[in-house]
Amino acid sequence: MARNGKVAVIGAGFYGSTTAQRLAEYDIFDEVVLTDIIEGRPEGLALDMNQSRPIEGFETKVTGATTGRSGEGYEVIAGSDIVIMTAGLPRKPGMSRMDLIETNAKIVRQVAENVAKHAPNAVVIVVSNPLDEMTALAQLATAFPKNRVLGQAGMLDTARFTNSVAEKLGVPVAAVTTLTLGSHGDTMVPVPSKCTVEVDGKRQPLTDLLSAEDIEALVERTRNGGAEVVALLKTGSAFYAPAAAAARMAKAVIEDSGAVMPVCAWVEGEYGIDGVYLGVVAELGREGVRKVVETDLTDTELAALKEAAEAVRAKQADVQNL
Repeated sequence: MARNGKVAVIGAGFYGSTTAQRLAEYDIFDEVVLTDIIEGRPEGLALDMNQSRPIEGFETKVTGATTGRSGEGYEVIAGSDIVIMTAGLPRKPGMSRMDLIETNAKIVRQVAENVAKHAPNAVVIVVSNPLDEMTALAQLATAFPKNRVLGQAGMLDTARFTNSVAEKLGVPVAAVTTLTLGSHGDTMVPVPSKCTVEVDGKRQPLTDLLSAEDIEALVERTRNGGAEVVALLKTGSAFYAPAAAAARMAKAVIEDSGAVMPVCAWVEGEYGIDGVYLGVVAELGREGVRKVVETDLTDTELAALKEAAEAVRAKQADVQNL
């Protein structure tokens, strides 16, 4: 199998380490780098992952490195084609993503400045919360072209929507197609008009299978998907599904596949919205976002997307000075 490229994962918590493992097990990269400020943690995790290679049958090398708050150790990410930023504090029960904004803004800015210094040609995938705001901040701090900085949210939120629909109807997840746009927060916009389910070999609109009340309940569960996990875990936030989403985005970038998926991307005129990072569908490749792919929305869905854009725009303006 041909392997190429280098991907760095910043932050070796549950999210970062799980993302690194998924990326390594794809066996499509030459190297996966995992960093953290906790001394020895990334090195230990990397050693553990490397020792799993004979069992799982992959050759991608995992490198762990401790970094310092003043930028020590970041030279290990030099030459990275992709950098995934997971660094930051997770939510605790009762917290919103926005409660993390000031603390995580300082962390994301420091990481982004070191990424710009050591991996100036990388595509940056941001997963730190609050997602939309941290994506905007990462772009400002790196000064990278906006197409090379994107956020992971839509893949995760869409997966949560799909899983909930599948469970409700008792069908395989592969039979369900859903879509989630907007922010990764209160102004998230699940798009029921684009949701279909294959039943007995025939694809049907979700609206033909469930009542408006049932669909609204699924939409609300999707919006609160992260909080539901946090409340159950009590000591952390989701990482298995988020890591799968981030890894899948990185795979699309390194393979220059042109895969179309929902992500947080810079919007310039699409849907009548301009100048903001927002959850939309985009085509991904080696340059990051190739283009935003517009989809037909109902008037209600479009209005909700525009409302989300304005809410996010206000918060993204706030992070510029954090």
